[in-house]
Amino acid sequence: MRKAMWTVGLAGVLMAPAAMAKVCAVSIDSTDQMTFSRSSIAVAGDCTEVELTLRHTGRMAATAMGHNWVLTRTADYQPVAMLGMRGTLADSYLPKNDARVLAHTPVIGGGESTKVRFSTRGLQKGGAYTYFCSFPGHFAMMKGRFTFG
Repeated sequence: MRKAMWTVGLAGVLMAPAAMAKVCAVSIDSTDQMTFSRSSIAVAGDCTEVELTLRHTGRMAATAMGHNWVLTRTADYQPVAMLGMRGTLADSYLPKNDARVLAHTPVIGGGESTKVRFSTRGLQKGGAYTYFCSFPGHFAMMKGRFTFG
């Protein structure tokens, strides 16, 4: 009996962090007209992870009018986007292994969708964050404000 109670207690302790995790789901659409459906995304401060779904509602292929979703600190947005223009579709037009990229999806084409799931552990509540599409030339129009907390 004692062993069974101990096992149940241990299981409860091990499961507690998972039970306290809060995954917040967010979705955003992109179009062939180089727009996102939202100009801002706000995530509650008690979210431990964000699962973002990006849908491309257009018809054009990723090579012609591909879109992705990239999150950086606002101060890093333009430098990362400019470096990404030198990249390739295979690299999602992002600099490789750049710590300034906090989260991103791959580039998708019309009719496709993709997801990214990321921890909020490194985000500062009330910090200045920008999301954008890193396909060459899109970042000037396809951007928005990301708010955590």
